[in-house]
Formats: sequence, C-alpha cells, structure tokens
Amino acid sequence: MGTWVWLASELMFFAAIFAAYFMVREVTTNAAKTYEESLFQTEFHHINVTFAAINTAILVASSVTCQMGVFKAEHGKVKRSGSLLNPLSWGLREWYILTFVMGAIFVSGQIWEYFTLFSEGFGISTNVYWSLFFLGTGIHGLHVFGGLLAFLFVLGRTYLARTFTHEQAVSAIVVSYYWHFVDFIWIILFSAIYLLPLLPN
Repeated sequence: MGTWVWLASELMFFAAIFAAYFMVREVTTNAAKTYEESLFQTEFHHINVTFAAINTAILVASSVTCQMGVFKAEHGKVKRSGSLLNPLSWGLREWYILTFVMGAIFVSGQIWEYFTLFSEGFGISTNVYWSLFFLGTGIHGLHVFGGLLAFLFVLGRTYLARTFTHEQAVSAIVVSYYWHFVDFIWIILFSAIYLLPLLPN
C-alpha cells in the first residue's frame, strides 16, 4: 500500500511537468506567425526520433522481462533449472539481470543523446523548450537509475540468502510495480516530446 501511495505522488509530480510542457507549447505556438515557425517545431528538428524510438522499445521490452521475473518469483523459482540458452528454464535472477541490462542500455542511450545535444550547443538554459526537454527526460532518467539500483538490491538478496523467502518475493514484486510505472511515464513522455510534433497541426 505504501508503494502505491508513493507512486501516486510521483504520478502527480510528472503530471505537473506534463502540464507545464503543454502550456508552454500552446503559448509559444500561439505567439508564432505559423505553426512551423513555433519554438517547439523549430527546436524539435534537432532531436533524433529514430534513436529515441529504438531506446523506447528497449525500455518497454524490459517491462516484459521484468514481469517474467515476477512470475518466477511468485512460484519461488529464483534461479534457472536448465540451460542458460533456454529462457523457459530461467528463474527470477536471469529475468531480472536481463531487465537490468536493458534498463542500463536505455540510460546509456539517454546519456549519449544528451552529449550529442550538448555538442550541438543545446542545454537546459538554451531556451524554454530545452529546459522542459532536459527537465522531463532527466528526472525520468534518474527514476530509471533508481530502478536499476532496486534490481541490484533484489538480486543481491537472492545471492546472499540461503533460501528464497516470501519477503524476497514481495520485494521483487514491489520493484516490478515501480519499473512498470517508470515505463508508463516514459511512454507518455516519448509520445509528447518525440511523436506529437510529427502530427499535423
């Protein structure tokens, strides 16, 4: 219950970011002579949508692998029962390790995107568009990094404990709630920042 209350507060926090984004977008668009000349359209062309889409697909797929780990945790299967090449025999560890790797790839991709934009002269203080871009994606990136630490905690407990307990299973499930939440928020962010400007006005 505590986790759900905390996630609800996080949802309200991101809702404020989305509200600011759409409000500023509307104001700057109305102030421009044409939609194509608006700040959010001119600056958007500096973003690599294809790369972001690939990175998004990796994060969304990590939700699937995370849930596979939850299924194994619910049945008390902490480690694989067969070959590493056979995912059907994997346990919680293998699925959560894969999820961790995919999450780390996403964060690395986001860092690469940031450095690319920095090298082109765009930063959080460039203008209001980039302020909202780096604020929204940056705070989300910190949340993903926090999720990666949570995966390490869950995995570490499975290696340190002699037996896989109900408490460990609950920890794995709670971490999955957080990870699915992070993925959900990113889908909204990706849609607003990367996809919405592609639609005709």
